Amino acid sequence: MSVNLLAPELEMFPDRYRWTVDECNRLAEEGRLVGRYELVDGEVIRKMGQKPPHSNALKCLMRVLAGLFGIDLVWVQSPLTLSDPLGVYSEPEPDVSVTREPVTAYGSRHPGPEDLLLVVEVADTSLRTDLIVKSRLYARAGVPEYWVLDLNDGKLHIHRQPVDGEYSLVTVHAETETVAATAHPNAHVAVADLLPPAEPA
Repeated sequence: MSVNLLAPELEMFPDRYRWTVDECNRLAEEGRLVGRYELVDGEVIRKMGQKPPHSNALKCLMRVLAGLFGIDLVWVQSPLTLSDPLGVYSEPEPDVSVTREPVTAYGSRHPGPEDLLLVVEVADTSLRTDLIVKSRLYARAGVPEYWVLDLNDGKLHIHRQPVDGEYSLVTVHAETETVAATAHPNAHVAVADLLPPAEPA
């Protein structure tokens, strides 16, 4: 069974060819698909080089989340395996993910939604994709909690409670606020600590 990520009214090219994970793996093995990329709903999305704010935000996230969960549970830009039919056309590579088990539990496979506590995307030029396309992908896959760190506006979008392919609870937090992950409800984190430091005047 094939499942489209986007609703028909949002699908700009409904008859487009959708690449599968297996096809992309074969192309990569043949040397015809090179560099870093991820597959989302059949679209091959090249991972561009990071600007300093993006890479700095990754370091901030790593520091904070490793402090909460332990470094062995925190992954940076590692693929996730989704169950079929979503997994036929999508193999996302979120900026940060947190698993239930340490890295040693995944020696022969990528983590899947059932393994995850939290997924985070850092958005500078990708905010619309992260808030619409990826939120639906993660919700349909059953990822329990999904954060989008908006570097341009200094806000954190928290998505929880996936129901029928959408997150039923979405909140937006300014950098002056504190938040807590569902898996650690009593450990509050300042949004400002997730954002890259401001450049000196």
